[in-house]
Amino acid sequence: MSDKPSISREEVANLARLARIDMSESELDHLSSELDVILSAVARVSEVAGEDIPPTSHPLPLLNVFREDVVKASLTAEEALSGAPAKEDGRFKVPQILGEEA
Repeated sequence: MSDKPSISREEVANLARLARIDMSESELDHLSSELDVILSAVARVSEVAGEDIPPTSHPLPLLNVFREDVVKASLTAEEALSGAPAKEDGRFKVPQILGEEA
């Protein structure tokens, strides 16, 4: 691989055509320079990643915290609804939104 990867404006135009994306001349110019920056960054990472460095998805190890699923006392339906401004059929009653039919 060369020191500085590059993508030509013609290659960007070809990729846009293959993806069926209409792009203006100024968009092609802008995107070719943007993609060139991205390719250069990927090349720099590739230079650093050696055989002795394991691939990772995160810089720090992830640890899931689990707890036992224990049933505990909770509110009854009546207690939960006791402070509600409106209730109907044992449920919270809220104003209708988005013009939905009841």
